[in-house]
Amino acid sequence: MKFKDKITLVTGSARGIGKAILTKFVEEGAIGIIWDVQTELAQKTAQELTEKGGKVFVVTDVDVRSLDSVEKATEQVLKQYGRIDILVNNAGILRDASLKKMTAENWQAVLDVNLTGVFNCAKVVSQVMTEQQYGKIINISSIVGITGNFGQSNYVAAKAAIVGLTKTWAKELGRYNINVNAVAPGAIDTEMFASVPEDHRKAFIQKIPMGRIGTPEDIANLCTFLASEESSFITGQTIIADGGGTLG
Repeated sequence: MKFKDKITLVTGSARGIGKAILTKFVEEGAIGIIWDVQTELAQKTAQELTEKGGKVFVVTDVDVRSLDSVEKATEQVLKQYGRIDILVNNAGILRDASLKKMTAENWQAVLDVNLTGVFNCAKVVSQVMTEQQYGKIINISSIVGITGNFGQSNYVAAKAAIVGLTKTWAKELGRYNINVNAVAPGAIDTEMFASVPEDHRKAFIQKIPMGRIGTPEDIANLCTFLASEESSFITGQTIIADGGGTLG
């Protein structure tokens, strides 16, 4: 119970990697805060965790693209609990296309959620953490933000920018006892990877030294480490979790 009663906010935590991250924190005693635009899924996730004895608080219809929406959602959390100890910026979307086919609308849509959303949440929540003189911020980037990837100009741009923001915020917020780190997952066993044809999945896995793709729980475990006091001297880092897939 290393996170007993720590107020832990995970954006986009109704399903997928975000849900796994939230679940891990709640299992370790944290009070999990769900921010998600998918109201029904958010309520379902909260119910599942509550039935297992977890403590969860849902703020629905949080649009991370809007600073005003983020500010109002933060006020709800503070009204309920008075503080925020951990922020995991996980919310994100995909709108893949090659440069030739990428529309301006899809370019902007991904940047609005995956980059501006991270900025808005960190800007507002870090002010709370600064007053507390304590906080942990974890930004979910991606391995493609480091390596690049065909057909993902918008997604790669946002995830690469997160790496730079993580370093910048670590420098700015360290004096307030706030750690800021990023996680860069490789291929993870989510609905998106399951949609890839089986022969392509097998070929991809063969290139990973660990012989498997990652699980959402692998990412959750890394996040809990970075939010723990065991990593109190680690900040400004982007840690790759890809089973060695980018080693070549």
